[in-house]
Amino acid sequence: MDLIEPSSQALQLLFTGDPDLWRIIFLSFWISFVALVLAAPFAIAFGFILATKKFRGRRALVIFSQAMMSFPTVVIGLILYVLLSRHGPLGYFGLLFTPTAMVIGQSIICFPVLVAYTLSAVQGADPRAWETAIALGASPFSASIRTLLEVRFAVMAGIFTGFGRVISEVGCSLMVGGNVQGMTRNIPTAIALQTSMGAFAQGIALGLVLVTLALVVNFSLAILQGKGGLREA
Repeated sequence: MDLIEPSSQALQLLFTGDPDLWRIIFLSFWISFVALVLAAPFAIAFGFILATKKFRGRRALVIFSQAMMSFPTVVIGLILYVLLSRHGPLGYFGLLFTPTAMVIGQSIICFPVLVAYTLSAVQGADPRAWETAIALGASPFSASIRTLLEVRFAVMAGIFTGFGRVISEVGCSLMVGGNVQGMTRNIPTAIALQTSMGAFAQGIALGLVLVTLALVVNFSLAILQGKGGLREA
């Protein structure tokens, strides 16, 4: 199959500001960004608690959180679909096939990623940061913030990884968003649709956006890891 012509058309769509294409890109980034912002505070706090507190069921929660990192996104979408459908327990709110439903789904998907990164980072942190803060009269909350600041590079790496996971997932977005044009069609669902229809130009253009995003995320992670290493040296 000759991809030269559709690739040329894809670049034209990107650089001429095709409104439909950029609407999809903006919606995809916005939904993933909101999902990450909503999930991050709770996930980081939960990961910190798992790393620093001992309580009954802690081990089970750690295992469950780690298992959720590889949980199929389409299954998460299926569960949400059942809950949000008209006859489901949350059907009254009418959230199915809306951006809100996609935000909920992506928040659930990125939550365990942030928990796992925070848990690992805090467990590997120097315990003297907490002890010193407490000795200087800081409250437990302030000492917790101080500890998180010490491992901020690892936590930020988790945030970047979580964002990369949700913005490229297709299963959950398709299940709860419905791929409605101009409303819930994001980059992955649009690629799937356009490719199945044989319209490769828009699919290639959106694929280039995702590839560029992957490069930016990995480059940013490399910078953060480098700064973290310099900080510890």
